[in-house]
Amino acid sequence: MAWTGGLNRLKSPPLFTTLPESAVPERLAQIHHWLRHDLGLADYEITPASADASFRRYFRVQLPEESRIVMDAPPEREDSHPFVTLARRLRAIGLHVPEIYAEALDRGFLLLSDLGTRQYLDELNPESVERLYGDALGALAALQACGPQAGELPPYDRALLAREMALFRDWLLVRHLGLTLSEAEEQMLERLFERLIENALEQPQVAVHRDYHSRNLMVNRHNPGILDFQDAVWGPVTYDLVSLLRDAYIAWPRAQVEGWVVGYHDLALDHGILQAPAEAQFLRWFDLMGLQRHLKVAGIFARLNHRDGKAGYLKDIPRTVGYLQEVAADYGEMAPLAEFIAERVMPRL
Repeated sequence: MAWTGGLNRLKSPPLFTTLPESAVPERLAQIHHWLRHDLGLADYEITPASADASFRRYFRVQLPEESRIVMDAPPEREDSHPFVTLARRLRAIGLHVPEIYAEALDRGFLLLSDLGTRQYLDELNPESVERLYGDALGALAALQACGPQAGELPPYDRALLAREMALFRDWLLVRHLGLTLSEAEEQMLERLFERLIENALEQPQVAVHRDYHSRNLMVNRHNPGILDFQDAVWGPVTYDLVSLLRDAYIAWPRAQVEGWVVGYHDLALDHGILQAPAEAQFLRWFDLMGLQRHLKVAGIFARLNHRDGKAGYLKDIPRTVGYLQEVAADYGEMAPLAEFIAERVMPRL
């Protein structure tokens, strides 16, 4: 499937998917025991809510007057402490993240407020996008201006940036497409990876959600509801902006995206996130940050298929690689990446 410009989207899987109880009988029995005996809930119904790209699963608990969400994160697989710490920190600055009603971290259970079923992805269209993105950009500015500071989050450092881009080579190129890279191609990728690392590290550093996109933002009375923030880091100011505006699940005309980027540049100045106007540099930071993110994301989508058996993400690879080809072609030092993708990658997708 070829990537095209303009509004380009693929329907996401339903947020609340069917997960047979037989697949998780022991964990589900433990959840029932926790709800009934530890929390004293008797009159409720529990149904599968969703599963994400990790080992976490979510169940909706319907009570007589309201619904809540149980996060099931097996402690041997997932550490839920960062989620708890960040949820409380972000709620304290007014961001709409789930409220934690009860926790049993030794068993990997959290009882959370329910942010609903309406993902941004399913609500975005040319008529709604300005309003929804306006809300999301306002929340992002609050996160960057008032959220966790240096030392409170793990650093988005050189090593992490490099490991992420290696996913593109190892999982998409070699494992998924079966490419054998020449020494010259390996060296070309390493040079470009290094330049993208430099671009990330030279930017103002802020709190980074790390997956601030249309499947982790919810439409409700207090837009946006924000999910999946537990992997937050201290990193580049444009990273979350790229996640939102060059989303791996929905694409918008490039001129429109650049207009939003310039608008956010001005908003960041107003909030003290940026200290001096630098519109052209900000756009460059944004574009090159997008290359780093989309190299990572394309590799993750391939890994989810081959390692984790989650083939549903494969349909989003062409759009993600399309961003790489389009943006790299506009920057002289990145042109070899655009040529490599056109000649070696796109024909195989």
